[in-house]
Amino acid sequence: MRADRFDLSDKVAVVTGGSRGIGRAIALGFADHGADVVVASRKLPDLEKVAQEIRERGRRSLAIAAHVGKKEDIENLIAQTVKEFGQIDILVNNAATNPVFGPLADLSEEAWDKVMELGLRGYFLCSKAAAKVMIEGGKGGNIINMASDGAFRASPGMGAYCVSKAGVVMLTKVLAVELGQYNIRVNAIAPGLVKTRMSTVLWSSPEIMDTVTRTLPMKRIAEPDEIVGAAILLASGASGYVIGTTISVDGGSMA
Repeated sequence: MRADRFDLSDKVAVVTGGSRGIGRAIALGFADHGADVVVASRKLPDLEKVAQEIRERGRRSLAIAAHVGKKEDIENLIAQTVKEFGQIDILVNNAATNPVFGPLADLSEEAWDKVMELGLRGYFLCSKAAAKVMIEGGKGGNIINMASDGAFRASPGMGAYCVSKAGVVMLTKVLAVELGQYNIRVNAIAPGLVKTRMSTVLWSSPEIMDTVTRTLPMKRIAEPDEIVGAAILLASGASGYVIGTTISVDGGSMA
């Protein structure tokens, strides 16, 4: 396969949760492969740093503060992207949260709603808005949803997060079936535990880390950069006939 099949030149990507962790790594990876990248999250100062890193790679970038659980913020994100770049070719739904750890029986309705608002409802709203632009543009596009190995097995203390990610996997399948006719491919990535700020409570605990790594064939957790390759594959022509699937990047946790 030619290397240019992974080229993202002339593509415009939108990455939510793009200020740090997996989102930042994917945004920079896309830029390295030729894409112009819009990064979005709730805090603009952190986003501006990532946008500057993208510009230093020779690509155009725009940082937009947006809460993906709020429809008006998503509409502004999409409108500003189209105004600046004229198109959207790639959407990465990455923004998520897991505000509490503990049994579902002890979880408040507010905490449950917050997880679902960002990690599932937000993916739906962003996909709906971006797909409209892709359809009107007539060239199709790619939507990549960030799921988790927690979508396929229950993790103690992370019930709401697991349920939301299971919903992401099915959302991916449904959107793929509905949008494939417009040459819009929808796929997902399911990482295992990745060393990010959101997962600090997990990887900073020697006891939890011992439990996790003991069962992993690779005996370690992932760094954010190790998720990027799957995103570039799904965003590029190299995966032109891949649709409705979830790629596990989990160090063998589901093996």
